[in-house]
Amino acid sequence: MTASNTPSLHSGLRAVLDGRWASTRDQVRAHIQEAGLVPRAGVPLERYRAEVLDQMRAMVPMGFPAAGFPDAGFPERGGPGDPGAAVTAIETLGYGDLSLMVKAGVQWGLFGGAVENLGTAEHHERFRQGLIDLDILGCFAMTETGHGSDVQQLETTATYLPESGEFELHSPTPSARKDYIGGAAEHARWAAVFAQLITAGPEGQRTDYGVHCFVVPIRDDNGDDLPGVTTSDCGYKGGLPGVDNGRISFDRVRIPRTALLNRYAEVAPDGTYSSPIESDNRRFFTMLGTLVRGRVTVGAAAGAAGRLALTLAVRYALVRRQFDGPGEDGEELLLLDYRTHQRRLLPLVARAYAFALAQNEVTAELAELQSQPPGEVDPDRMRRLETMAAAIKAGHTDLASRAAIEARTACGGAGYMAENRLPQIRDDLDVFTTFEGDNLVLTQLVAKHLLSAYAAEAGELDTAGWVRFVAGMARDVTLEKTGVRQVIQTMLDSSDESTEDSELSDPATAVRLFTAREDHLVRTCAARLRRANEEDVDAFEVFTSTQDHLIKVGQAHIDLLALEAMIAAISELPESPVRETLETVRTLFVYATLEQDLGWFLMHRFISVERAKAIRRGVNELCGRLRPVAGDLVEAFGVPEAALDVPMLTDPAFV
Repeated sequence: MTASNTPSLHSGLRAVLDGRWASTRDQVRAHIQEAGLVPRAGVPLERYRAEVLDQMRAMVPMGFPAAGFPDAGFPERGGPGDPGAAVTAIETLGYGDLSLMVKAGVQWGLFGGAVENLGTAEHHERFRQGLIDLDILGCFAMTETGHGSDVQQLETTATYLPESGEFELHSPTPSARKDYIGGAAEHARWAAVFAQLITAGPEGQRTDYGVHCFVVPIRDDNGDDLPGVTTSDCGYKGGLPGVDNGRISFDRVRIPRTALLNRYAEVAPDGTYSSPIESDNRRFFTMLGTLVRGRVTVGAAAGAAGRLALTLAVRYALVRRQFDGPGEDGEELLLLDYRTHQRRLLPLVARAYAFALAQNEVTAELAELQSQPPGEVDPDRMRRLETMAAAIKAGHTDLASRAAIEARTACGGAGYMAENRLPQIRDDLDVFTTFEGDNLVLTQLVAKHLLSAYAAEAGELDTAGWVRFVAGMARDVTLEKTGVRQVIQTMLDSSDESTEDSELSDPATAVRLFTAREDHLVRTCAARLRRANEEDVDAFEVFTSTQDHLIKVGQAHIDLLALEAMIAAISELPESPVRETLETVRTLFVYATLEQDLGWFLMHRFISVERAKAIRRGVNELCGRLRPVAGDLVEAFGVPEAALDVPMLTDPAFV
């Protein structure tokens, strides 16, 4: 069964969505199809984990792992040093089994990324090829039982002992245990461990220089814990059964001085600490910033899995019939003929298009910056990438989670059956909203960057200091628009500035509404934060009472980034059915986003009551216009047929 009768339309849409690394996507799609890489229910945990590791080994000769590392791997297979291809390959695994995607992401993206971006030539020489080939299996030991999002407060210590030239790695409290670590339960032999570095200060006193990363062996060749290392298994989780999440504790484990990944800090044999970045805070955020690829990959792969769920649900709605139709033959109607069902799925499909295109932009920017020598990267541009990556990760994973839940319920009882895969997709996706950055924390981070206008000094401050910094601004904050590009500016300059009388199908009108919401939220949030300047006012209390406003600021910016990415992509297309369809999809994204926040727009008088009513009618009308091409819209996602080979789409009893 095919989802479309117009291959030229869905192939044209796919070309736009696939973008720069289309060939990489196709290669991974083919691999998913040939190897049958789909989530399965009822497989014993130990067997599932072993099979996922074998699947990773099968990926090594394809060259994607090496593509994430310069000067390594397989030049005869297209050459290394293409971070965009590496991210896209792992993203596309989201169309298959998310356990494989996460396992691969931990090994090559997180563990490998820490060695590559925080280490120096010595570490690259020792570890790079082995971790690419899977001769060295690693994990990424950052999160602790007591601290997840607040990485700066990790409790694990690495104390330098000049008499032996070693660090002593220690978990001083039960809450210092490394927790939920992918690979730690069984397969990893090494760990990139984040710990507080303690050594002698400039006058010989004991000084804590903040969180640094160390490469630490945790198991021997037989898989047994090394002395002083205790690992344990997290066991069954809500999803991702093929990932061996575990816990690690350290009891005064000695590691050599060279275990420190020392691109941004060094400890001399006598214990003297040095760093090219003087500020502890700035050094910390610089180190975390180099690991942004993991955040980009998580958002991208979640988006792919969300598109898989929507494809299953839309395909089912195109074959499943319920209740007699109005015709003389009394034939039952397809689910997607009902407006309520269209409203359940098609706005999510439109949002999936917007975020897929925004994700392409983030991946391209990441690829460009990570292809440059570290000393040549513009720090302001890197900061903008970090903000955009946080925004799209939060928005994309939230969308994917909602899409999986809605797709499951839209398929009724069939959607609840494990054989139709939607329950596994939903469960596997659930954690994506909290790992590689909790979405609420990331959304606040986006808002903070907007409010501080990317002032370098704002990154140095604690919560109270940051609030006072914003509160002390002499005038309303000046926004630095991360999403602005020439095509948007040209469009705005050449259009009518009125939004009330303009059609919302006009992209300039939509941008103005989205921008006006963001501007208003930023300025009013800054005004609330200025209360911190008043006498006897607790700055932290001000921050806490304003958190809901901060989240709203971040969410508004996320929507604007997605809209601008969609407009930019469409602007490059010639007049054609593909462009016309994408313009309708974009308009549905706009209408559905406005409808979701209609109360805010009405309350702040950005739109009239009549326009609000028109927006609700518009969502209905646009769903109706897209109903005939719904199959094409999801076919364009390019989900491998192996992932769609489920009974509810093939069994005559269902359809």
